[in-house]
Amino acid sequence: NKKVNDQSGSANSRSDRAFYDEPIKAVRLRHPWRIISAGLIVIWVVAFITDAAGREAYDWSAYREYVFDPRILKATVITLQLTVYSMLIAISLGVILAVLRQSPNPVFKAVSWVFIWIFRGTPVYVQLVFWGLLSTIYPTLFFGAPFGGPGFSIDISQSSSLFWIAVVGLGLNEAAYMAEIVRAGLLSVDDGQEEAAKALGMKWWATMRHIIIPQAMRIIIPPTGNEIISMLKTTSLVTAVPVSSDLYTRSRDISAETFNPI
Repeated sequence: NKKVNDQSGSANSRSDRAFYDEPIKAVRLRHPWRIISAGLIVIWVVAFITDAAGREAYDWSAYREYVFDPRILKATVITLQLTVYSMLIAISLGVILAVLRQSPNPVFKAVSWVFIWIFRGTPVYVQLVFWGLLSTIYPTLFFGAPFGGPGFSIDISQSSSLFWIAVVGLGLNEAAYMAEIVRAGLLSVDDGQEEAAKALGMKWWATMRHIIIPQAMRIIIPPTGNEIISMLKTTSLVTAVPVSSDLYTRSRDISAETFNPI
């Protein structure tokens, strides 16, 4: 009986190996509705492009004239500068606010919470209007000791200062959102990491700088890219400051002169 069982077991194992050694004949599922839907979308897109190419209302000649116009190219550079400078302020200040929000110091935590609450709770356009009026209310900003003490002053009444006022306005608003993104990254790090650092005798700030923040970057970086894209679009609101050299405002001014939207 044992011999018979061994022979049957070996036969089964050989049949199993033969079954698994055979190539799998995979049959791809057919999705005819996907092909039909894709075909309809392509037809609609081609029909729209064909129709738009022949419509005089689009005025493609004006588009070709102004797309590489020096004023438009310069305004594009201004828009990119607004985006980059504002995001540098937002990321730097956002990291500081997030760390303060996680601080055991109740004063630092309260200051961070109030800042985030104000700048996230009011529309960015309203904030830019306020910053635009700042040069009217305070033509000169003095930094130093109060009541005529030593210090220095900055004249913000000039039109050249409006660019930097817009940068500050956009940066402070975005910093509140970046602070929450950074805080989410900090909270994603396991508590055991901080406990292990304390066990090694590391200070709270050293733990943040060397252990918590580096591990949180994998959570922080992806949404930061989204915020940069959002900032590029938000720059169209600096007309509230008012900055007249950004891409949207410059193209609007040209349209006002030619009576032709571009």
